[in-house]
Amino acid sequence: MMKITIIAVGKIKEKFYRDAVAEYEKRLSRYCRLEIIQEADEKTPDKAGEAQEQLIKKKEAERILKHIREDAYVVALEIEGTMYDSEAFAGRLNQLAVQGVSHIQFIIGGSLGLHEEVCARADAAVSFSRMTFPHQLMRVILLEQIYRGYRMINGEPYHK
Repeated sequence: MMKITIIAVGKIKEKFYRDAVAEYEKRLSRYCRLEIIQEADEKTPDKAGEAQEQLIKKKEAERILKHIREDAYVVALEIEGTMYDSEAFAGRLNQLAVQGVSHIQFIIGGSLGLHEEVCARADAAVSFSRMTFPHQLMRVILLEQIYRGYRMINGEPYHK
């Protein structure tokens, strides 16, 4: 059974997001072993300059990188990443499994995005939209797409 780890910067404060994450954790338990690692985000001042933002992303990157496993296939969620439709995303999950990948780690950055060191370590970059989403909502969207992907892979009905 595939292990999927989501490494995310920032805690989920809103109960409705936590409830949605818990629901997908439950649903996914029959398809994969899911682990969610939350790392603290750095406080970003309102008028942070470029150098300060880079320093914040670097600190978050250090926390993220300590969780990355050598044997894992690492996917960074990046606005500039490859965009898939749901069928292609499911196909990619299946292709990785067929190729013998047993552990996928998805990385969701903080409010400023991911530091270049994290992107350089990633095996792939995926974009869900050119729009920016709150990282809490992105966690729910990612879990939903992984769940939808497994339903498709297994030939089970899914909502279109």
